[in-house]
Amino acid sequence: KKRGARPFIVPAMGSHGGATAEGQREMLANLGVTEASAGCPIISSMDVVEIGRLANGLPVYMDKNAHAADGIAFIARVKPHTAFRSANESGLVKMVTIGLGKQKGAESAHAYGFKHMGEHIVAMAEIALARTPILFGIGTVENAYDEIARLVAVPAAAIIAADRKLLKEARANMASLPFKQIDVLIIDQIGKDISGDGMDPNITGRYPTPYASGGPEVGKMVVLDLTEKTHGNANGMGTADFTTRRLLNKVDFPTTYANGLTSTVCSPTKVPTVLECDRDAIRAAIKTCNALDLGKARVVRIL
Repeated sequence: KKRGARPFIVPAMGSHGGATAEGQREMLANLGVTEASAGCPIISSMDVVEIGRLANGLPVYMDKNAHAADGIAFIARVKPHTAFRSANESGLVKMVTIGLGKQKGAESAHAYGFKHMGEHIVAMAEIALARTPILFGIGTVENAYDEIARLVAVPAAAIIAADRKLLKEARANMASLPFKQIDVLIIDQIGKDISGDGMDPNITGRYPTPYASGGPEVGKMVVLDLTEKTHGNANGMGTADFTTRRLLNKVDFPTTYANGLTSTVCSPTKVPTVLECDRDAIRAAIKTCNALDLGKARVVRIL
């Protein structure tokens, strides 16, 4: 503002927030970002413009309001992705293509599945960086406690390379469960505020696609509840084997299904076996975990 700029904020969230403008504004508010806290307008819209196409015909999109600005600066959390492995995963490159591309951009990037996601987000980012007024990106890398350990400003020309370097650091910083094999994994809460897949498969070892791996071998998984900030989005519940009536009663199915319909991976939005209470869900998981001695089953709980 001191330099004469008139800044405004656009949510860069792909299909999150139920793929609605108001839903994405609410997600920003959950993160503590409002017009009052930021001191500038928030323009939340799902309108996009097509800025190019890949050689295979997939269109590349950009948020209409961001595209019309004189300059774009964006913020991205750099982390290993939950469904594919590549040199660039969740971070600066993905924010350019899927985040700023809104629902249509996310849909285009996911059209051929996660098998090709790594190459597509880079190719789309190259087009966006060449044809839109992106000035720089701010990348954050977290420690094992989800606290910011590094914050880096990256000029547009260096975004793809810097994203790859930051991803390696983020992967090394991630928390992990201290067991290679778990008979029953109990997760108190899942939600979009924790991970795009409700709970991070990099931690739980349960992935929604065959294109990512790592973490422990889990016999049975139980999810007990949703976070308040997920606003009924239960994406990821389908990765578990058992859940509770309490969780099911909180599910906003249209919002939950928007993720699967956009990403083309619908297994995380399925409903697992539903039990009436926490105790019954946990007992069912132990009963079916196939441990040689159920009295000595290895049970781990994520609070």
